[in-house]
Amino acid sequence: MPHRTTALLWRAFLAAALVCAVGLLPWLTRTDPALTVLKARSAERDPDPEVLAAVRTQLDLEDGPLRLLGHWLGGLPRGDAGHSWISGAEVMPGVLQALGASLLLMGAAAVVAVATAGLVCTRTLRRGGRTAGRSGGTGSAVLAALPEFLTASVLATVVGVQLGWLPALGWYGPRWMVLPALALGLPAGAVLGRLLDDLLPGAFAEPWVRAAAARGLPGRRIARQAVRRCLPGLLPNMGLFVVGLTGGAVAVEQIFDIPGLGRTTLQAALAQDLPVLQAGTLALLLLAAVAAGLCHLAARLLVGPALRADALPSLHRPSTSTARRTEPLVYGAFLLAVVALGLPRDPLALDTALRLQHPTWAHPFGTDALGRDLLARVAHGAVDTLLLALAISAVALGTGVLLGLLPRLSGPLADTVNALPPVLAALLVTAVAGNGSTTPALAVAALAWTPLAAHTSALLRQERATLHVTATRGLGAGRWHLLRHALLPAVLPPVARHALLRLPGVALALASLGFLGLGAQPPSPEWGLLLAENQPYAERAPWAVLAPAAVLALLGALAVTAAGNMQGTNARRELAAR
Repeated sequence: MPHRTTALLWRAFLAAALVCAVGLLPWLTRTDPALTVLKARSAERDPDPEVLAAVRTQLDLEDGPLRLLGHWLGGLPRGDAGHSWISGAEVMPGVLQALGASLLLMGAAAVVAVATAGLVCTRTLRRGGRTAGRSGGTGSAVLAALPEFLTASVLATVVGVQLGWLPALGWYGPRWMVLPALALGLPAGAVLGRLLDDLLPGAFAEPWVRAAAARGLPGRRIARQAVRRCLPGLLPNMGLFVVGLTGGAVAVEQIFDIPGLGRTTLQAALAQDLPVLQAGTLALLLLAAVAAGLCHLAARLLVGPALRADALPSLHRPSTSTARRTEPLVYGAFLLAVVALGLPRDPLALDTALRLQHPTWAHPFGTDALGRDLLARVAHGAVDTLLLALAISAVALGTGVLLGLLPRLSGPLADTVNALPPVLAALLVTAVAGNGSTTPALAVAALAWTPLAAHTSALLRQERATLHVTATRGLGAGRWHLLRHALLPAVLPPVARHALLRLPGVALALASLGFLGLGAQPPSPEWGLLLAENQPYAERAPWAVLAPAAVLALLGALAVTAAGNMQGTNARRELAAR
């Protein structure tokens, strides 16, 4: 009970600190909130001193940020979150309505994600965990590496506009949920499917599987129990996905014109509409707390008795995978070829006579709306994007593992940080570090460690309850001996593979900030900016969007196949050691 009380107090402190930081955002960024609000209300109005003074008086800005924050917090027990600084409407009904739309979209996206994860694991489930000869999951890698905003744009343009099968704009009923749910659920399901597929061989190698097969239990029933055995290790990440799909669907909500919480929070952050921004952030924090609590309860229901009795078998088993080493070499060679061919070209050379030219021998990827060579821009953008993504992934892996070893500290911290939409995180980082080329990287790094810490904590919790760790502890092994020789060898390999699988996601996060105008600025060839610049021409010149998207998919395929080979290498080392 004391541990639970401490965890609740720690979670409450983090939530309060985040809400206070959001409430101080205009003053942290050293901008005039009256000027920002005036521009949001009427961009054409002249910001003369009298008008700005009237805005300050109306919003009580003379009282200072702390009194404004205290007044807003004082109204929450009465269900009063204040009035919007822009529209003057009550905040609470609008935020609840936006939260309802986001929860509906999240539920539909979660269904798509679960179905996609099931398809990714189908072959392993049919083979009973024997993964020999499988291709390494290139299809799931492509799905996971496709940017959500690009998938949303393609679905809206092709399925919604050209074919007319489903509505592409608005939020008026179940039919309007299908395309955005696909855009959000397919990448999330591909990542979850890869994580589950990584754990299944260990579950199928446990003694109960052989006993069940000897008794004649059907393979489908054994497969269901294997999935159930692996779920506790994935539930924390599933909780993070739930919150991320609710508040982080900003680009998708923008494209499909969905009045969701992510879009509402983005608009409030850009306009510095503090009451709306604070209420939206608080709603996401409460959702994160509820999701974390439900995932923790589900994990206890699934393996609670075994955890308490320290009687779990270990999922850390040698894999039977014989993933082909040639696959990552082929994908890496393609990626290097694109960079090598494009680097000698000038990414800034303009030729308006060649604007939006289709691919030719002179311009293998075609040209953009200004006649610039897309191969050159993709290659030069790859250098910055890939190096930055690798650096962020390495930092996230180290931070995630270290904090994952301290679950009482990292659990509430990860839930709180994950509740931040990437756009809001970028704005807060900008407020602290200033607006510069490193701001997107710092914002992504501030969020990238959370799934790795959750994965580490979940695996560590189960590994500590295994029979061999219990026996080693009974023989007198100390805490550091157990950590170095039993726990870390079991936890680090899957978490490292997870970090490698997240590498395209880190690149996508950087690209998403660029797409929303918070990352690199023109004429930079950063991949997110390339997608944002060329997205309006997707129907007329699809190659302008497909070129950077294809390179992102190639990066995803490289990451997945490399992770598969890492698993096979670890397995061979373990077998040799035995």
